[in-house]
Order: sequence, then C-alpha cells, then structure tokens
Amino acid sequence: MNYVGSKNRHAKDIISVMQKDIDICHKYVEPFVGGGNLFDKVNHDNKYGYDINKYVIALLKSVRDYGDWFRDVTEEDYKHVRENKDSYSDAIVGFVGFCCSYSGKFFGGFARGNDSKGIPRNYALESKRNLEKQISGLSKGELQVASYDTLSFGKGVVIYCDPPYKGTTKYKDGINYDEFYNWCRKQRERGAVVYVSEYNMPDDFDCVWGKGVNSSLTKNTGSKKNTERLFKL
Repeated sequence: MNYVGSKNRHAKDIISVMQKDIDICHKYVEPFVGGGNLFDKVNHDNKYGYDINKYVIALLKSVRDYGDWFRDVTEEDYKHVRENKDSYSDAIVGFVGFCCSYSGKFFGGFARGNDSKGIPRNYALESKRNLEKQISGLSKGELQVASYDTLSFGKGVVIYCDPPYKGTTKYKDGINYDEFYNWCRKQRERGAVVYVSEYNMPDDFDCVWGKGVNSSLTKNTGSKKNTERLFKL
C-alpha cells in the first residue's frame, strides 16, 4: 500500500538485519503496522500487526480476507467519502483515504498526475494492484486496532516499530516520543528484542543499519535528504 513512511523499498534490507532474531522468536510484532509493507514480507507463523488507525486495519483485513478492490475513484467520490465516513465501511474509507490521496497521507489531498506518457494516472487501480501483491503475506498475520502503549511483550518476542518520525509531518495520531522510548525500554527489560526505524534515537539504542534517502511528505516542501536508520535495543 502506498503509505506515508512506507518501508516497502527498504523492507528487504531491514528484514535481513532482523532475520537472526526472527528465526528464533516465537512471536513477531509490529505495533505501528501502517500499510503493512514490511509486515507482509516477514516470514513467520505467529505474527501480529497493530495500529491505532481503525481505517488502515480495516483495509488490511479486507485485503487479507477478500482481495478485491475498486478500479476507479473520482475526485467527487473522494470528497463524498471524506465528508461522509459514517456512510461507508471502515475498509472503504481506508482505501479511499490512504490509497487515493497524495503520498498516501490519510485524506491529505486527492492524488492526481500523469504517467511518463502524459496519460492521467489511475491511483485507485494502481493501489488495487499493489494491494493484491500483499494478500499472501497478510494472510499469515493477525491484525488488530490498538495503540502501542496498551501492548506488552516479553521473552521470545521480536518487536519492530515504525512510528511517526520525530520532526516530520504531523500525523493525526501523534505520539509522545519520550513515552515511546520508555515503552521500548520496558519491553526490552521484559526480554523482548526491540527494533525501531527512525532517523535518530537516544544513545542507548544501537544503530544497526542505515541508508541515505530522499523523502518528501507534502507536495510543497520538495525533497529532503535524510538517513533512514534501524536501531536495536
């Protein structure tokens, strides 16, 4: 799924770093599953994805269970769903709100543009095809609505966190970063292995992988250079 902060392009590298721990854990967990773009690629028989956004979880569940989606969403459709969310299923709101918005930011503006041949792009159809690629990987996992700070894990669990990055575009469901760091520490104290994707973390989190990236979360800010990093606690 096209989604703000998607790890799709880095999933292979990140998973390869975590693989030695994934191989011996009895449970793999993502408290910020987002678009499921890394979750769907993790090969484990006991994996759980959580997110505080009920619409993204509903969308991922519908993909996992049904695998069929719209081929076209007009700007009028987009506006109607945005303004009448209660008239639609959470899964449909999730599809339109994330997959048909600029950069996949939830109702952050109707996505429009042309392909390399100057032909208007059909973002709904593109998203449908991308979601279909995730069906197999999502079918192996459990998906639930939950805030990370309501969850607790212990020995034998690998936790991969991909929270909203500190200092970047604000999300509707923001977090207190000091509280998040302490939550990670508590999980480690209980015996879990904790990985976090971020640009920077406190000194007690060890950087185990990094790669330079260009990122832009809005149409107006342009591209910004950062180093995508994976930290382990």
